[in-house]
Amino acid sequence: MLKLTLGLIASLIGTANAQGVIQSPNYIIQMPNLNSGAGIPSSSNYNVGTTIGQTGPGLYSSSGYRVKSGFQYIYSIIPFSFTISSVSINFGSLIPQTPATSTNTLTVASGGAGGYQVKASENTPLKLSSSASTIPNTNCDSSCTNTTAGVWSSTSRYGFGFNMSGDDIPADFVDLTYFRPFADRANSESPQIVMSSIYVGRGRQSTVTYKVNISGVQPAGTYNNIITFTAIPSY
Repeated sequence: MLKLTLGLIASLIGTANAQGVIQSPNYIIQMPNLNSGAGIPSSSNYNVGTTIGQTGPGLYSSSGYRVKSGFQYIYSIIPFSFTISSVSINFGSLIPQTPATSTNTLTVASGGAGGYQVKASENTPLKLSSSASTIPNTNCDSSCTNTTAGVWSSTSRYGFGFNMSGDDIPADFVDLTYFRPFADRANSESPQIVMSSIYVGRGRQSTVTYKVNISGVQPAGTYNNIITFTAIPSY
């Protein structure tokens, strides 16, 4: 019996905004700034948000701060979100030299000017609860690493790994036969990018295919580990 638990961490990397506010019992002006032109012109083909005449718009930064000045920096039409379709993967009973697979879906919406990244790692290789026995991370048919996928189609190559397909995935996942091992935090390996984009977008989806294959001498028992996905927006 093999059970895989997925952990979810959504890390929001943002910045502080300081705005002057003018208000009375009848109104609130969040950004007191006189402009020569502003609005949201549109047609059947586009919508454009504009502000003209601000005295100092733009991004200003040093080692201690970042200031994003101007109306457009607080106008977010795509809030950041990250979801996982299922956080529990159960492969059931495994048969030696018969690879088992299971999937779930990652979905990202990101409106930040710098895009986003999703990173993945495992706490340990798949481990038998009652002993130190593990199912090792895959080396694929010849070679693969946690940064470079390789073909894994042989039933005599054992281990645990994953494939990515869909939107914004690393280029080394050429097709559904290419796999990587997860970065192993117990071995001081850093989480690796499994989705990323420099553009804004809604409903960006990828499918994670988990694969495990065991030999006939693998000790019986229930194996598990925890996979952590960290979603990081950039503004």
